[in-house]
Amino acid sequence: MISDQQLKCIYPRSSVQNRNKYLPFINQYSGLYGVDTYERMCAFLAQVGHESGQLRYVEELASGEAYEGRKDLGNVRTGDGLRYKGRGLIQITGRENYTKLEKEWGIDLLNNPRLLCEPEYAVLSAYWYWKDRRLNRYATLDESDFRKLTKLINGGYNGYADRLAIWNRAKEELMNNQF
Repeated sequence: MISDQQLKCIYPRSSVQNRNKYLPFINQYSGLYGVDTYERMCAFLAQVGHESGQLRYVEELASGEAYEGRKDLGNVRTGDGLRYKGRGLIQITGRENYTKLEKEWGIDLLNNPRLLCEPEYAVLSAYWYWKDRRLNRYATLDESDFRKLTKLINGGYNGYADRLAIWNRAKEELMNNQF
């Protein structure tokens, strides 16, 4: 279990309100999705911390227009880019991912994509993405694996320095934590 104090040290720009919203679900679902070791939790928190602006954002700030017509995301209908823009703590993007989540959870995400902005679903979607993409194999203490992980999540190395700083804080804060 991660404490509020630990999360505050890992995400120093996070607010107590946001930590209170997301931390219970981070703790509750980590084992269910296999983020259950020191190495995995440190890597997960680093990536989620950057993608969410340290728990500030659960919806992409951009309109989603850049995703319009992106067949690699399953955005094949007019308006899909805006409708299925990045949401959740890891920014789930595209009709294809929303469809997969809808099938897995049995909830109507295609008609209610903003459900991924709700705290529980924001956390669950990040864990789902992590497990679906088999990212635990890169959740080691090796920085070259961390770089691979960043590229798989981001498509590049956007925000790498921030991700690395969060990862290092997580490793220090969670060093003796048992998952």
